[in-house]
Amino acid sequence: MKTAPTRLVYNDPGRIDTLAAWMLALLWILPLVYTVWTAFHPSEYSTRFELLAPLTLDNFSRAWDAAPFARYFLNTTLLVTLILCSQLLLSTLAAYAFARYDFPGKGLLFALVLVQLMIMPDILLVENYKTMARLGLVDTLLAVGLPYFASAFAIFLLRQTFLSIPKELVEAARVEGASALQILWRVYVPLAKPIYTAFALVSVSFHWNNFLWPVIITNSVTSRPLTVGLQVFSSTDQGVDWSIITAATLMTSAPLLIAFLLFQRQFVQSFMRAGIK
Repeated sequence: MKTAPTRLVYNDPGRIDTLAAWMLALLWILPLVYTVWTAFHPSEYSTRFELLAPLTLDNFSRAWDAAPFARYFLNTTLLVTLILCSQLLLSTLAAYAFARYDFPGKGLLFALVLVQLMIMPDILLVENYKTMARLGLVDTLLAVGLPYFASAFAIFLLRQTFLSIPKELVEAARVEGASALQILWRVYVPLAKPIYTAFALVSVSFHWNNFLWPVIITNSVTSRPLTVGLQVFSSTDQGVDWSIITAATLMTSAPLLIAFLLFQRQFVQSFMRAGIK
């Protein structure tokens, strides 16, 4: 009995998707590969590839000495921590109120919160700068972080999560004599930990890399974050040495890269539990 010959299917959608995914991954990783290669090799090898080219760490020491990166790291760490703590506190209280309390104008206020998701932050740059100037906060870390203290995205995520928590747990806590804040802290917050983790990842990565608003509102080393400091460092006034510039780029992005490599499983699980697509 003869079997029908198998035919190779070259237009298989699965193969095409896989090939496209690999091509996109290659395009994405090429700049990172070039950055790593150039940062760990002498400047004469920044434009040519030789497998046996000598390795060096001198580019990192030269970059560290050429600009106050220690101050930039401190500013960025303080800024990201301040923004994240403020967002979690304000968003938790707002989401709790929207989820479990009835008050006049509740629907309208929540609609205004959702409208904020549709407004690009860049549209508010001029008004935010005017506000900071009136408050006398220009060129301060507080001015960089203040416009981001309230997050509509976090309020929306937490409200949806709080609404899904069974009311029986709240009633049981009330029977035990727990106050509203105790119910929030002991019932709602622990059950929403995946949401907090997922949002924290989004917030930290965004504000660590945020550039446009910090470059507008800061003028001095004492308030510049890493992104602005790196831009000033790599400007043409400092001279173009790609080995040093790529070394500085790796230094500024290293904390996020290391955190992702160490906690990538927790990252993925948090996003899956939070339902972020």
